Amino acid sequence: MTTPAPSNFVLLLDLAKETSSEKRRELLRQITDVFLADPPERSDKETLLFDEIVHAVAADLETQVRVELSKKVATSNVMVHRTARRLAMDEIEVARPVLEGAKQLTEADMLEVIENKSQDHMAALAKHPNINTTVSSYLVDKGEDRVIISLLENRTAQIDRQTYEKVADRAQTSSVLHAPFVKNQNVPLDLLNSVYLKVENDLRREIMRKFHGVSPAELEAALESSRNRLSAAYGALPSDFQVAKDHVAALDKKGSLKPPMLVQLLRENRRTAFLVAFAQLVDIEFDLGRRLVDAKDIDALAMLCRGAGFDRGLFVTICLLVAGDGYGIGKAEQFGQLYEQVPVAAAQRALRFWKVRSKSNGGASQAA
Repeated sequence: MTTPAPSNFVLLLDLAKETSSEKRRELLRQITDVFLADPPERSDKETLLFDEIVHAVAADLETQVRVELSKKVATSNVMVHRTARRLAMDEIEVARPVLEGAKQLTEADMLEVIENKSQDHMAALAKHPNINTTVSSYLVDKGEDRVIISLLENRTAQIDRQTYEKVADRAQTSSVLHAPFVKNQNVPLDLLNSVYLKVENDLRREIMRKFHGVSPAELEAALESSRNRLSAAYGALPSDFQVAKDHVAALDKKGSLKPPMLVQLLRENRRTAFLVAFAQLVDIEFDLGRRLVDAKDIDALAMLCRGAGFDRGLFVTICLLVAGDGYGIGKAEQFGQLYEQVPVAAAQRALRFWKVRSKSNGGASQAA
């Protein structure tokens, strides 16, 4: 067995006694440059001894010296676990290099950091290349939005469905999560769909591109995952709901419930009947359709109408009537162009998620 030169350990012990910052830095550099470099082979006993000594003296080193040590440990393959863990629990300036990349950190170390250290520590840890599903879950539970953003942008992080669901729920009220969530390549399709109404148009187009490229098998699996998640419980029914429902049922019985009838209902100021008929024709929940129309969400309406095969001219007319006084006839061409930009196949696939009925639906969803 090759024994490390005694002078290296003498230098390390001298490190604990030295009061000069400059000399401490030089002593540490000498020993770590030799020991943390990709080895000559060393025994486990030698590595353990080095780890114990450096761990013991690290607390008395000046901040900048600890920062330099942290950077070296973070890039080393030598398993100095105690030293890495001690540095990870240090102030963020010292801890950051180790948190972002040290191979020596275990799952237990990472969970201890999440439980006891700052949001800055968690944001740094979220960039580590070896984040497993347990650590990801704890980061989402304990972390601020910036921590979750770091995690979503970490391409090697392992994130399970349950954790993605928690992020999707949080994204409903936190717009800063929208872009990293949509751009993450591993988010389940049905969870992307769940944030569709919340995100900006460029991110909606990104979601549509992902639907366009999915295989039928992937789509069916995503739909199955979605069935118990979607819900249409957005509020009480309008006072004229039953009358409107009966009117639409009569139209359907006569064979008159076709897409052009939507324009007539709007022009007759039968808004609730329009909403009931629209929901039935595109096969979504009543309250979801009402929410989109109330918000004048033209982009989402384009996806629904395109997926349901509505004529372009009909879509434009519906939009002008829904938009009301806020939009003049000059908007017609713009609405038409928007409609043409929605890929038909992608819209049809996305629309399938909107058709999934929640098993716990109340009266509003049954009406659709």
